[in-house]
Amino acid sequence: MEKESEIIVEFRDVHYTIDGAKILDDLNLQIARGEILILLGESGCGKTTTLKLINRLIEPTGGEVLVNGRSTTDWDTIELRRHIGYVLQEGGLFPHFTVAENVALLPKLEGWDETKKRDRTSEMLDLVGLNPDKFSDRFPHELSGGQRQRVGVARALAAGPDLLLLDEPFGALDAITRTNLQKEFAKLVQNLGKTAVFVTHDLHEAMLLGSRIALMDKGEIVLLETPENFANSDINLARAYLETISM
Repeated sequence: MEKESEIIVEFRDVHYTIDGAKILDDLNLQIARGEILILLGESGCGKTTTLKLINRLIEPTGGEVLVNGRSTTDWDTIELRRHIGYVLQEGGLFPHFTVAENVALLPKLEGWDETKKRDRTSEMLDLVGLNPDKFSDRFPHELSGGQRQRVGVARALAAGPDLLLLDEPFGALDAITRTNLQKEFAKLVQNLGKTAVFVTHDLHEAMLLGSRIALMDKGEIVLLETPENFANSDINLARAYLETISM
């Protein structure tokens, strides 16, 4: 008998409204350990709101979100976020911190000693393809966009979280750099056995990276499928996306 997948994140009848306007409407979703779930959709569909609910940047106005079986409202906010890596466009780096200081931020907050922090920082920079001897003492403004994004991924991984949240992380990069980082990220997450929730409006990216794709529209998931099944879907919105990459 096949073992059931462990559920890392669960949305139960989640609603989110702002000034009476529905942003999410009755969202139910389970995310299993080891998968890369893509939240796909146009601006305003609710995908970034869904992501922010996971690490309690916002709280649901109805229903509940669970991380590792506990409602996010039952977690201490700081403790919850220390269990989750978060990557934004351009890495979301602190401009006045060096690369090494950015990567070591969470280990520092966790009280790691200097040797352990330094070793972990070097390990993470190596992992994302940046030579620690060359890049540790640089500041974000001295890096290319692709390099800043690598540092952002290294920082998200530094404290060893099981769960990664990524909000359009490669959206600001040129096409070649973006494609290279997408491929490297897919290998990295698979090799490390991480769970990732990845926001994008780019179907190419979704098909390349996702183990499942959640297509969102007007605060609802209208289709939740593997990339293969997504490509064969009869849902009109999915077909419209597919047409954009076949042109």
